Amino acid sequence: MQGERILNILPRSIRLLIRKEVPDFVHLQEIRLRTQKPLILVYNGKEVFVERARGEPYIVTKEELREMVDYISNYSLYAYEQEMKQGFITVEGGHRIGVAGQVIIEAGRVKNVKHVSSVNVRMSHEVIGCADKVFPYITRQKELCHTLVISPPRCGKTTLLRDMIRQISDGNRYLKGKSVGVVDERSEIGGCYMGVAQNELGIRTDILDCCPKAEGMIMLIRSMGPEVIAVDEIGTEEDVHAVEYAMHCGCKMVATAHGRSLEELKRKPAFDRLVKEKRFERYILLGNETRTGEIFGIYDHKTACLFHENTGEKKIC
Repeated sequence: MQGERILNILPRSIRLLIRKEVPDFVHLQEIRLRTQKPLILVYNGKEVFVERARGEPYIVTKEELREMVDYISNYSLYAYEQEMKQGFITVEGGHRIGVAGQVIIEAGRVKNVKHVSSVNVRMSHEVIGCADKVFPYITRQKELCHTLVISPPRCGKTTLLRDMIRQISDGNRYLKGKSVGVVDERSEIGGCYMGVAQNELGIRTDILDCCPKAEGMIMLIRSMGPEVIAVDEIGTEEDVHAVEYAMHCGCKMVATAHGRSLEELKRKPAFDRLVKEKRFERYILLGNETRTGEIFGIYDHKTACLFHENTGEKKIC
């Protein structure tokens, strides 16, 4: 089903090639199309150059890019102006379609993107049970710890976050089910279609789709009274202030952030303060050296190691 959704927005000439090249859409991570450049897939963490019949790389044409943009925007880029000025459109299923080209500036701000020359399809994957390994470390006496997932791009942080939300909402052996409020700014967590999540987020989950993170967290606290708030890719000072506000209101936070290590995270001014003040009680560090979604380490509020991939389990608090 997920594969068919993506195939339907690809140029017709490329669909057959993708069907032939991709045996399993579960491991397809990205499809990159650039004008007059080779068609490249990221499959199971590796680049794959799609070839023509004679072994030559398939070169994407300007007409194919235009055809694809028509499909993803329903033939009206201006109707998707809000999404386009962020550099991407999210389609049904939570797949993010990134675009690059000539930027239209109005009053000093990005208004839209025209003459699209590059498209990057980032596949959304739902992996039920992928968070099983982390729950012994992010819970304590049947209660959830404030948790931040740190990960470089393409390492599965959103996939992990999604399954954490599902299990927190439904409950498992480590904690009772809790009401969860999700701010899904890019429609990647729930993969909402007309406001309804297409991915499984649990029975006690409320979701704000296409809503800015900082504003959404405050809205959820005022309107839905969540016990847990979950957000993807916090990064700005505004995001951090909203996270602190939610914590002060008694909500447990589960969030993700870009980074390759705790040291790198500390070099970012806003996050440095969060770490020093021990706001988060658990840090999960992801990587993809051997596989996507590999858990390199889990650390406590003092950044002491609780689990490391190379040494195995150290302790459970």
